[in-house]
Amino acid sequence: MKMSNESHQVSRKIIHVDMDAFYASVEQHDNPSLRGKPIAVGGSSKRGVVAAASYEARKYGVRSAMPSVTAARLCPQLIFVKHRFDRYKEVSNQIREIFHDYTDLVEPLSLDEAYLDVTANKFNFPSATIIAYEIRRRIYETTGLTASAGISINKFIAKVASDINKPNGQKTITPDQVVSFLEKLEIRKFYGIGKVTADKMYQHGIFTGADLKSKSLEYLAEHFGKSGRHYFNIVRGIHNSPVQPHRIRKSLGAERTFAENISSELFMKERLQQIAGEIEKRIEKSDVAGKTVTLKIKYSDFKTQTRSITLPYYIRDKETILRTAIELLEQDRFRESVRLLGITLSNLNNDQSEQDEHEIEEVQLDFKF
Repeated sequence: MKMSNESHQVSRKIIHVDMDAFYASVEQHDNPSLRGKPIAVGGSSKRGVVAAASYEARKYGVRSAMPSVTAARLCPQLIFVKHRFDRYKEVSNQIREIFHDYTDLVEPLSLDEAYLDVTANKFNFPSATIIAYEIRRRIYETTGLTASAGISINKFIAKVASDINKPNGQKTITPDQVVSFLEKLEIRKFYGIGKVTADKMYQHGIFTGADLKSKSLEYLAEHFGKSGRHYFNIVRGIHNSPVQPHRIRKSLGAERTFAENISSELFMKERLQQIAGEIEKRIEKSDVAGKTVTLKIKYSDFKTQTRSITLPYYIRDKETILRTAIELLEQDRFRESVRLLGITLSNLNNDQSEQDEHEIEEVQLDFKF
């Protein structure tokens, strides 16, 4: 594999704003009796899952997506609070209004985080660091909630930086700091590198950014496939993805956790029919179609299995999605007892993920951060 000698210089100032324990913080703000206490947003039943945990709860190891029974065992004094998504959306809209006071280039990732491109901002501020500080100050004055921020030359580094001084802090990685910052960074802290990939990298002697940088493009492509070029680029501060105010959806999915484990394949197919119906509604709303159907199975012991089929044509109807998912279900399973099923439709007909994302660019910025 040959890397192009051509480079494309892009000068950007990117801020990643991430609210601190957003759902839990909203609940503590609205109910002062919960302040300073370990709380979890989510169901307390044996089948419940933690949607968010306050920082007081996180000290005990409670995390989002954790089964509620596990969270309660880690923190016996944990207070469970029912989620109020309408309220979270209301607060999120207030925060986004603040973002848009500074730039129209806002890319929301969820209700509680977003990228902002402030290279050419509405106030003509020369410093992205000052803009981030002002945004965080205004969020607190408006909502009573704290936010953290990362500021750097691209989305990838800004995202990583926003975690460094959490909660209620910010971190700027200036152009001349990028290389040394990434070289010292633990590989598991690289955004987008999950536990499975990190473990694989450890097997190849890659523990830090410096270790990753020492591997050739050919080596990374051989051992990590299409992602190899991406890893080669990001460790050099190269990430050419622009802030997209209207993000391109790459997948549609739905899943269900059952009140009781199910072992009957007939019952599983009935649940898949309901899930496929939900996906069809989302497809109609988004006006897309896809080629790849992925089935997710979570067993009673919390082990997860996924399997996919890519069809030669685009599909969008419930019947075809369901039929494909059932074909995947009928393959060998790890266990008989299942607690969750999910279906995802990807490889959509609006997918432009190949564009620009992996281009090589030079990082040379001379304006203030």
